[in-house]
Amino acid sequence: MTSRTAPLLEMRDITKRFGPVTALHQVNLTVQPGEIHAICGENGAGKSTLMKVLSGIYPHGTYSGEITFDGRPGDFKDIRSSERRGIAIIHQELALVPVLSIAENIFLGNEHASAGVISWHETTRHAQRLLERVGLRESPGTRISDIGVGKQQLVEIAKALSKKVKLLILDEPTAALNDEDSRHLLDLIGELRAQGLTCIIISHKLNEVMRVADNITILRDGQTIETLAVDDAVTEEHIIRGMVGRDMVDRFPARQPHPIGDVTFEIEGWTVYHPLDQHRKVVDDVSLHVRRGEVVGLAGLMGAGRTELAMSVFGRSYGKKAGGRVIKDGKEIQTRTVAEAIAHKIAYATEDRKHYGLNLMDDIARSVTLASLPKVSKMSVINEHLESVVGERFRKDMHIKAQSVKATTGNLSGGNQQKVVLSKWIFADPDVLILDEPTRGIDVGAKYEIYTIINSLAAQGKAVIVISSELPELIGLCDRIYTLNEGRLTGEVARENAAQETLMRYMMKGRTE
Repeated sequence: MTSRTAPLLEMRDITKRFGPVTALHQVNLTVQPGEIHAICGENGAGKSTLMKVLSGIYPHGTYSGEITFDGRPGDFKDIRSSERRGIAIIHQELALVPVLSIAENIFLGNEHASAGVISWHETTRHAQRLLERVGLRESPGTRISDIGVGKQQLVEIAKALSKKVKLLILDEPTAALNDEDSRHLLDLIGELRAQGLTCIIISHKLNEVMRVADNITILRDGQTIETLAVDDAVTEEHIIRGMVGRDMVDRFPARQPHPIGDVTFEIEGWTVYHPLDQHRKVVDDVSLHVRRGEVVGLAGLMGAGRTELAMSVFGRSYGKKAGGRVIKDGKEIQTRTVAEAIAHKIAYATEDRKHYGLNLMDDIARSVTLASLPKVSKMSVINEHLESVVGERFRKDMHIKAQSVKATTGNLSGGNQQKVVLSKWIFADPDVLILDEPTRGIDVGAKYEIYTIINSLAAQGKAVIVISSELPELIGLCDRIYTLNEGRLTGEVARENAAQETLMRYMMKGRTE
């Protein structure tokens, strides 16, 4: 008989409850040494909760079941106890201090010190070695605030490697990265596996999962559905069916035919300067238009100016010296403040829902009504009963998974948080709705529901602008797509002509003719 290597990690019958809510029910997970193991599931399926149990964020005794790690019980009382055993977790929201250097961040809490005095020579030397290992060519003295998100992700990995990690957990590692940074990160994970490091990846990007993972465990509604070995027989459709409990023949809902009306929203000659460098144009003489009932996409590589364009139009939320004309229904309007933009029935759903889209301490009802408080108040006094009624209507209509409208938004999954953000702006009843990365970091099931909402808004005659880094998403949703490069408009493509190759060619070219 051939001897079989013992698993590095076994989680058996893990059950975790929050009051009356069961987040995990007898979940099982087995990870072999030196493999990349992916965990897939819809938002709210229990993926992050399971990893918080493993890493000690939810300590031993707050859940039932058994954990065995590296041949010993994994009764971790906190995250430091799991780190001492060789488990490191990198969350989607990176835990780096922007004003500190790369070297300082890598060894924060784990300093090279003697008698309370830090050896900066040792710190820099070891940091340089770790940066070389992860393929980052920055100086160890560079501040975190001076590097992009892709490089910050590599610093997080270097920080984990400094702790002699045996199991590296990455939660949505490429959610905020462009294609090039994503490829580099996935290549690095493959190299670390070749060096013997074991990884668990939580990801909604199934093409990336299929590329790097050895095995995939699927969770649904807090339960283990199945574990699959990645080979030629496993398809994305198989994984999706396991995640959502049904076949998704088409990832984009069919759009019901509806008339597209006249032009309702125009931007003419819009130019915006960088907030810190007022000689640098971030948006350069952009003009575009949207009709009633039309979904228009904005495509571009990282730094193309898509978000900056949207934020500057929506109440000058970005940049300096924004200039040009905003025209609605044939008349020039002013959107110098957010309040002015909302008064003209323009709404902007930010790409950063946790920082700008929601107050994570508010409940669902307050979050839904926050942009339209006059609708639920009289003489500046909020009618809390009416607010709850509105919140409950949107909770049901938008299929927000929560026990009640009093649930705190910070405790919701990413997909459900995004539905709350959309509910807030739909309740405001805008004529023009700008959606910035509306499905970033959420699963395919929640994406389908949000696509359905977007189609419904268009059918109601709303003008919808969608900014997305996923070209298939824009092609599947939009009637027309504009492309931007370095702040300049470079192309306009109708739905019937929209292929990924065409869009990419425009996204990488100079100013449109």
